[in-house]
Amino acid sequence: MKRIAVHLATGFEETEAITIIDVLRRAGLEVQTVSMTDSTTVTGAHQIPVLADMLFSELDYSRIDVIVLPGGMPGAKNLNEHKGLREQILQFNTEKKLLGAICAAPLVLGHLGILEGKEAVCYPGFEPELHGAKILKDPACVSEHIVTGRGIGVTLTFALKLVEELIDKEKADQLAKAMLVD
Repeated sequence: MKRIAVHLATGFEETEAITIIDVLRRAGLEVQTVSMTDSTTVTGAHQIPVLADMLFSELDYSRIDVIVLPGGMPGAKNLNEHKGLREQILQFNTEKKLLGAICAAPLVLGHLGILEGKEAVCYPGFEPELHGAKILKDPACVSEHIVTGRGIGVTLTFALKLVEELIDKEKADQLAKAMLVD
């Protein structure tokens, strides 16, 4: 079974994070929520505290198949400033392991140079941060081993793209039907 780490930094977009976690767990995938702070309680952009499964320092990335980055501000900025996470993302990219980022969070991938020559989407206004990417206007996009999404309004679409990549289109369609997603 694929193991996914969803990273929660102070100021993350709550709806994006919780929706992604929920959809991936509905798909039967193993999801670990990871605090990028010194506490397992992480406060989102709208002052909603969320209890993460573990701290960044506790996660064994050799046992993880996918890194997911919810957006939100200053959450995406805080993710981008985390040296340890940046190192893990670069390693995952080298190994062609799946990376997912939505809203403002694709800026982390852009700043690392791993979107160069790839298609990507992000929250409007963050396009200059996706260095070298071919920017699309789709709700979500898959380019090689990278999945990006535009923002909160398309979080279900983004999460279902992750399911499609991790399991298959049939499972993603089954979940979409059950959740009444058109």
